[in-house]
Amino acid sequence: MSKIDYDLKKIKGFVFDVDGVLSPATVLLGEDGRPCRMGNVRDGHALQVAVKAGYKFAIISGGKGGAFLRRCAILGVKDTYMNISKKLPYLRMWLEKEGLQPEEVVYIGDDVPDVECMQYVGLPVSPADGCVDVKQVARYISPVIGGYGIVREVVEEVMRAQGTWNTGINN
Repeated sequence: MSKIDYDLKKIKGFVFDVDGVLSPATVLLGEDGRPCRMGNVRDGHALQVAVKAGYKFAIISGGKGGAFLRRCAILGVKDTYMNISKKLPYLRMWLEKEGLQPEEVVYIGDDVPDVECMQYVGLPVSPADGCVDVKQVARYISPVIGGYGIVREVVEEVMRAQGTWNTGINN
């Protein structure tokens, strides 16, 4: 039985913010002022496995791309919308493009720009360190902080509920 109070068998797609979800909310800054984001390898593994299983993914972020987006593309996440201040129109456009209904989608966000999107989807999720506004609209608040495996936790939980998570033990 899942610790997430939602019918996880409905889920077909995932949307994430970057800073505070796929990477920690605190980032190192290079001499040029650009952020040097950190990524979680277990999040990466879950993304790769889920993409191969046919789940849909999008990233909608107010940040700029760079090396982090190249890593996501390598993992199979092709739909990335960066430098976005109003995220909901991009979420709606992506849902239409993929033929998904809002109740079939998880949105993991951590800050105020994510709230509208979280209110729109079926399963809004906040990391443990999400802001108060996000936690108020989240249907599930993870015990994991952003950048340290929240994507793995949620993707794996969905895939286990649907019987698509393969541990590789019997392969």
